[in-house]
Amino acid sequence: MSEKKAEKIVGVKGMNDMLPSDAPLWEILENTVQSVLKGYGFQQIRTPIVEPTGLFARGLGEVTDIVEKEMYSFQDSLNGDLLTLRPEGTAGVVRAAIEHNLVYDGPKRLWYVGPMFRHEKPQRGRYRQFHQFGAEALGFSGPDIDAEMILMCQRLWDDLGLQNIRLEINSIGDAEERNRHRAALIEYFEKHTELLDEDAKRRLYSNPLRILDTKNPAMQALVNAAPKLIEYLGEESMAHFNGVQAILNANNVPFKINPRLVRGMDYYNRTVFEWVTDELGAQGTVCAGGRYDSLFSTFGGKFTPACGFAMGVERLLELLKISSDMPVNAECDVYLVHQSDAAQLQAIIAAERMRDAGINAIVHCSTINGRGSFKSQMKKADASGAAYAVIIGEDELASGNLTVKALRAENSETNQVLIGAETIVDYLIGQLTDSSDDCCDDPEHVHLH
Repeated sequence: MSEKKAEKIVGVKGMNDMLPSDAPLWEILENTVQSVLKGYGFQQIRTPIVEPTGLFARGLGEVTDIVEKEMYSFQDSLNGDLLTLRPEGTAGVVRAAIEHNLVYDGPKRLWYVGPMFRHEKPQRGRYRQFHQFGAEALGFSGPDIDAEMILMCQRLWDDLGLQNIRLEINSIGDAEERNRHRAALIEYFEKHTELLDEDAKRRLYSNPLRILDTKNPAMQALVNAAPKLIEYLGEESMAHFNGVQAILNANNVPFKINPRLVRGMDYYNRTVFEWVTDELGAQGTVCAGGRYDSLFSTFGGKFTPACGFAMGVERLLELLKISSDMPVNAECDVYLVHQSDAAQLQAIIAAERMRDAGINAIVHCSTINGRGSFKSQMKKADASGAAYAVIIGEDELASGNLTVKALRAENSETNQVLIGAETIVDYLIGQLTDSSDDCCDDPEHVHLH
């Protein structure tokens, strides 16, 4: 009697695996983002995936979509704590900055990367577990840091080779200005309640600013005619917004002022911005941010002005696939092929010496079907993207020489040489760096990763 096959377990809907075939593009994006952030003096911070539920309810606003509908919240059965998988990164960074007194000695530029969680309908570039890069500038009050954040994003798009991303900016003013605008909005929408959908009616008195962000086509004309917040800005807020625009104009960064642009969290004030694209269908926002001067005080800390942004990794990866010609990294520099147990041992020894010198090397290993023929191993070597295959057979073992075959050269069928085992590392470094005369004096100081 045959044993019953175990039921297959699949992943949680909307929480996706990153497969090895996707890894090179992730690495390109991650390395490029980190390089740009470092160029502006940002330091990395890592905060827990799980935070107290009250952190987000208080910081984001209890009548926001995220808090009302999307958070993965639960009670810790061991101690009764109310906890939430973080839906965004800013609240946790500010909590950590207060808890560890990070800005006691002056402003800080911080960045983070990691998974976030929101219970939404999975769509292209929008998942229940998604990843974000974020940057937070804590302790800076002027328009210069707002503009710097935007300039940093523009540099990133340029370095990634991304096109068709446009910038929209707005100012949502300070609390007093928003209160005056809020009263005007309520008065305006009260006169047209028959045109409001159920979501707008629910928000009319709790968060009318979010009605402006509606995607309901039937409400677009009504929203377009609504009072604009920019008309309620005071002299100081307007000067701040003009300062941001002046810096962007001086650096030739095109932008559009979108008076309907608001943010989904309550903690924003003054400058808000979004980078949007038409390449991803309905999910067009790839990066969003702005100023949040009151958040430290909301969390019980000392008043600390701040500005930040977050960008969706999955959406940027989709854009890279569409609009960028960025090369995909090979798995390795050298793939070692062998045809006996003794040859395999020599291949492992040679590969370790190569790695000591900074060469990425893969040794062909056996599977349940065995070691594989020479032909099948060479197919693996070619598929790995390696520049060279190093071949060790019986003849090589007897002579003490290793066969090096160039896999990417135009005439690779004939581009094959015998190299002594003791000099193979120096030879490969010379070939991989195109500077064999200069690189072989001290190969241990050559890093090719």
